[in-house]
Amino acid sequence: MVHILNHSNSLLNTFLAEIRNVDIQQDRMRFRRNLERLGEVMAYEISKTLHYSSRTVETPLGEAEIMLPDDEIVLATILRAGIPFHQGFLNYFDRASCSFISAYRRYSKDGTFNVRVEYISSGDITDKTLLLVDPMLATGTSLVLAYNALLEKKGFPAHVHIAAGVASEEGLEYVKKHLPAANTTIWCGAVDQELTVHSYIVPGLGDAGDLAYGAKQDE
Repeated sequence: MVHILNHSNSLLNTFLAEIRNVDIQQDRMRFRRNLERLGEVMAYEISKTLHYSSRTVETPLGEAEIMLPDDEIVLATILRAGIPFHQGFLNYFDRASCSFISAYRRYSKDGTFNVRVEYISSGDITDKTLLLVDPMLATGTSLVLAYNALLEKKGFPAHVHIAAGVASEEGLEYVKKHLPAANTTIWCGAVDQELTVHSYIVPGLGDAGDLAYGAKQDE
């Protein structure tokens, strides 16, 4: 199942507009904060789909019954662009375990590239609810490799939520093809049609990692 959140009106559209805006995004602190706020909105939407049961809470004057989530959450992201987006989810799923994956594009002289996953820091994810979040879903290759690496080393989750701030149609289709439909839900803030030959989303927003933390020197 795929949810595209900007198909309905909410404050999410404000945060999307600002992270896309070429003038506003020059303020790195605001860019990071907008990614964080985008993650918060998406976390709230995902929370509506979790499993809940009734609990009793004692107040100073009596007892109250309230429905609380049962899912054991593991929140995973791909370094480095994913950090502020991840923080937004963590603000809401504040009891979640966290996993971090280091993945990067290795470019050749002709401009082509392959994606490598070189590092994972994660606890066991067996039978837990995995949220794999990344602000940009371009080709989908990094995300699928990160997913497969987690499963290979850390177990099989009960359900997987994929969350992307901005996705390309091509990347979305790639993820749908390579992740099991039976236990995967995909959430996108927005989906753009075009993916360039260099695998940049258009109109997209640029390089989220560079905008959040400064330009890097590719080796």
